[in-house]
Amino acid sequence: MPVFASDEQLYDVLQAVFERISEEPARIEPFTRSNLVIRMKFREPTAEVLLDGRQSPLEVFYGPRPGRADLEFEMEADLMHRIWLGEEKASQAFFSGRIQTRGNLMRAMPLLELFRECERVYPDVVDTFKLGT
Repeated sequence: MPVFASDEQLYDVLQAVFERISEEPARIEPFTRSNLVIRMKFREPTAEVLLDGRQSPLEVFYGPRPGRADLEFEMEADLMHRIWLGEEKASQAFFSGRIQTRGNLMRAMPLLELFRECERVYPDVVDTFKLGT
């Protein structure tokens, strides 16, 4: 059974994560100074998030948005859930093809810092939303 019952629930959870990490701007400064735009596409449920690292504060857009992103990632929503809980390694998912990417991955280092912050707050968000694991 999928962790997220709907795209609305996934958007609510992601919004909570990004709001929490935005409470401490210094911790995500490498991304907000990166001049990167990242598109994250999810399957099961279908959802899309655009992260704008061209200025502070972090801007996050939920739902499909026009335009190009510097980097795009596509994965199942449950895979992101397991990665952010530390149950699965992103590198293994990437090399096994479960995370598809488009764009120059050499520019992704600031995104790693952002995702570390997501991993830090995600367990509390899971508890708040009472998500199954």
